Amino acid sequence: MKKIHLLVAFLVILFSYGCSKEARLDFIDDALPAPAQVSSVIATPTPGGATLTYKLPNDENLAYVKAVYEIQPGLYREAKSSRYTDTLQLVGFGDTLTHEVKLYSIGKNEKSSEPTLVNITPNIPPVQSVFKTAVMTATFGGVNVSFDNPNKADLAIVVMRDTTGNNTWSTAATFYTAALSGNFAARGMESKSQKFRMYIRDRWNNKSDTLTQSLTPKFEIEIPKNTFIPLVLPTDQTVLAAAGYPIRNLWDGVGNAGFYASSNASILPQWITIDFGKKVLLSRFKQFMREADHCYAGSGLKTFELWGSNSPDPDGGWTQWQLLGTFNTLKPSGLPLGQKTAEDINYAVNLGADFMFPVDPVPVRYIRLKSLETYSSTGQVVIMEMSFWGQIIE
Repeated sequence: MKKIHLLVAFLVILFSYGCSKEARLDFIDDALPAPAQVSSVIATPTPGGATLTYKLPNDENLAYVKAVYEIQPGLYREAKSSRYTDTLQLVGFGDTLTHEVKLYSIGKNEKSSEPTLVNITPNIPPVQSVFKTAVMTATFGGVNVSFDNPNKADLAIVVMRDTTGNNTWSTAATFYTAALSGNFAARGMESKSQKFRMYIRDRWNNKSDTLTQSLTPKFEIEIPKNTFIPLVLPTDQTVLAAAGYPIRNLWDGVGNAGFYASSNASILPQWITIDFGKKVLLSRFKQFMREADHCYAGSGLKTFELWGSNSPDPDGGWTQWQLLGTFNTLKPSGLPLGQKTAEDINYAVNLGADFMFPVDPVPVRYIRLKSLETYSSTGQVVIMEMSFWGQIIE
């Protein structure tokens, strides 16, 4: 019994010592003065910002360094870095003017030093540099905007339309991207001369200049799907589809509830054939990905070819087929495999990945979808829906 009492007493002392030691580690002395200022500040301009490097004060009370700066009149931002680094990144500027930045040393007791003042002059911000590369042209059913974004900045491309002809402007479409380059179309418009505007916005609400043009969208309609049927040729995907996910699901219009999937045992490349039931002059098409495991992942289709014919080879060969184009599915964010944003999902699942033909195709009745690469599967291909636009020839 005596040994038990001694053991309990020892544990109590050990616990008390541990608590008192922890308390000393966490102790903050409110009486300590603010740390000294940072010194030897060097500002290196970046697109829409700057990188600051500096010499830290030799003060045990230092917790972090804080920069305070104004990116727009009355709109201030803060940037912080710990005592273990000598670098701060400033972002959010929408111009190339000279801006004053205040650098504070902050103590563990949250006392601030007097500010160290430094002036920075940002390089051209992405909203301006990307705008300079942007080109707006008429396309089928609307207007197309192409652009280069070498810094992969998070941007919104905004297209507006004069809905009355009297400068009554409304947003026709907004495209969010962080991709290296892009090709974006706003559609669903009549084939008549209209006024359009385009500008670029970033996440700090900095805006570029505005491009205004009068353009005439090219005539097109969505090709009715009521005459579409599968055409099974000898060399087509032999196991046509996983159970319950046939080719006709590509045009059933029921979303995630119905989709096409080839067999898990299939290999790439593989192809399927669709009979439109009429000859059409295609202008563009959309591929809709299935949400969950096949949106920019898994068996989602990444790289493919589209071929057209009016008299397919009976033996399933390729002599009577013409290549209409080779396509890669765009991910607006530009993020690597395994990462995607809400905008990526909305584009691929709800809006549909939009594809233009590199050259105007000839009128065709039959198309062949040749799948070359998925995002990570070895053979299975999953597509939720496909839609086509153009003109009915006969």
